[in-house]
Parts: sequence; structure tokens; C-alpha cells
Amino acid sequence: MVVILGNRKYVEIPGDRAFELPPLMLKSSPDLSELEALFYSAGSIVESESLIPGPTQDALNAENQLENARFGLAASLVDQYRRFVRHWTWGESVLEWIRQCEISFETQPNLRSLLRPDVWPHAGRASFVTLLEDKQATDTDIVLENAMGYRLTFRQPPPIEFLSEKFLFLLNSSLASTAYHAWAGASREEEASLPPERFQFYVMSDTIREV
Repeated sequence: MVVILGNRKYVEIPGDRAFELPPLMLKSSPDLSELEALFYSAGSIVESESLIPGPTQDALNAENQLENARFGLAASLVDQYRRFVRHWTWGESVLEWIRQCEISFETQPNLRSLLRPDVWPHAGRASFVTLLEDKQATDTDIVLENAMGYRLTFRQPPPIEFLSEKFLFLLNSSLASTAYHAWAGASREEEASLPPERFQFYVMSDTIREV
């Protein structure tokens, strides 16, 4: 059964009690290179892709300005890469959490029928991502759809030197969003949301909070 509230569809769960889901365990980000090494790799990207034109004979006196611009671009690339890795780590943690929730649903007669059996990762599992958004379970600087899109695209986050500046500056969020929506929209039917008031769980990282 499905209940429609406003413009949202929610699955109807018998009874009125709240169900305890497994905790969302946030994993540590993969080990990144030392900051100096990241800057070196980012600087190589700036140089190799000619993001800043080299000085002409008439502009040799502007070498310091060019060097500052190169450093600024390298710093921006490093910042974008670290944000990418942090989002990927969230996506990895959420996928593992969804697997644990599947097991939990199988043990609850009122929940077992809500998950259609299929090859992982079935698009219907996007309802768990929506549940996290409804429960405001993520950090304020995390875009959960992007996090999931990164994880669905990359089994492991590639080193910074494997990514072009176009990916880091322009394409990362759009590619991640496209990957997520392709996954979430692969179901033949529109998936109903899980009612957030019927589920409780903990988010566990450096701190523990209940949502």
C-alpha cells in the first residue's frame, strides 16, 4: 500500500511503532598523499594542461604573478579533490549501510515485503538515500546524491593525477548527479519513500548522534 502526502508517495507500514535501523558508520577517508605531494601533482596538472599561458618576452616581469596564479589553481584543485574524496567516502558508507538495512528488513515481517529482490544495487534502494535526506542525517557540506554518484562511478577514488582539471572544476558534480539519477530512475516504477518518522538510527563517526 502507498500513501500520498502532498507530492510525495510513502509506503504504508502496518502499526505505528518506530523501527530501529543499523547505525550508519561513517568510514575514514582513504589515505591521501601528503599535502605537499598533492600540491605537486596539482601543479603538474596546471602545467601539463596549460591552464595558464606561459610568459611572453614582454611579460617576463609578470613571472611572480603567474606563479601566484599557478599556486592558486593548484590549491583549488587540491581542495576540489579532497571534497571529491570526502563525498566518495560518504557514498561508500551509505552503500554499506543500505546492505545492513536489507538484512534488518528481512528480519521484520512488516518490512520484508517492502524490498523487491533483485541484483544489487537495485534502483529501489534509492529510497534509503531519500530517507537519509529526510532525516537530515548527512553533514551540512555533503550533497548526498553526489556522494552516491561518485561511489557508483568509482569503486575506489582515483589518485588526483588521474583526474583532469575539467573533471575537478566543472564535471564532477554533474557527472555524479547524472550517475545517481540514472541509478535511482532505473526502476520501472516510481519508488515510494520510506516514512522518516517510522525509522530511527544512529550516525556514528567521531561523534554519535541519533536521527
